[in-house]
Amino acid sequence: MSGNSWVRQVHRWLSIAFTLGVVTYIVAMSRGGQPPMWLGLLALVPLILLLGTGLYLFALPYFCKRARA
Repeated sequence: MSGNSWVRQVHRWLSIAFTLGVVTYIVAMSRGGQPPMWLGLLALVPLILLLGTGLYLFALPYFCKRARA
């Protein structure tokens, strides 16, 4: 598996983890009261990692173009 496909696969799994974290937080909020802080971090950690992998995947075509020139 090449480096780029590995990053794409990690990005996909992180998006699933982020979605599950958000859904869990929404369910906890709908039950009334303020959910615990760690539950909010459950969605925030994958979001930060998604930012890193997403920016890498966004910039990848520009890096490849520069390397070819």
